Amino acid sequence: MTEDIKFYKTARFSQTTITELMIPSYANFGGKIHGGILLSLMDKAAYACASKHSQGYCVTVSVDTVDFLQPIEVGELVALIASVHYVGNSSMVIGIKVIAENVHTSTVRHTNTSYFTMVSKDENDLIKKVPGLILETKEEVKNFLDAMKRKEIKDFYKKELKKLGEQPHSEEHDIELLKNERCKIVH
Repeated sequence: MTEDIKFYKTARFSQTTITELMIPSYANFGGKIHGGILLSLMDKAAYACASKHSQGYCVTVSVDTVDFLQPIEVGELVALIASVHYVGNSSMVIGIKVIAENVHTSTVRHTNTSYFTMVSKDENDLIKKVPGLILETKEEVKNFLDAMKRKEIKDFYKKELKKLGEQPHSEEHDIELLKNERCKIVH
């Protein structure tokens, strides 16, 4: 390792928890908390965590696997726990765990998980190198390795999508592929 150890930080250093009360204006037409509200709160938590780790301004580059495991009710307290799972040169993967708590029953539920990729920028809006990550626990090692694997899968997926867009299509071939699907072609 040729880099100065001072240019490394622990995940614990930048771990961020944001807690917010779920109010009626956050509800969707079904009476549950709207997914867009949760995404906005998760983005805020990811930004706070990434900015603390990088000591600067960060932007959201992508959001991976937003899993809405359970609905959140109006009146519950929601804690968004953000921590750095992976760092590249200028990018960081921030894991977000969302916990809902019913304060009347003391019921606590893990309701959402997501991974935000953030990039650090300098005062001239140029990409800025971020500190490395000191892995202190087995869980942090696992998180780092899992993030590496998700990155590998994401890169593969992007390549496959590009290939898909480059494939020639014929109407006969498309009709054959769609014949057992729940759609109709109308010209």
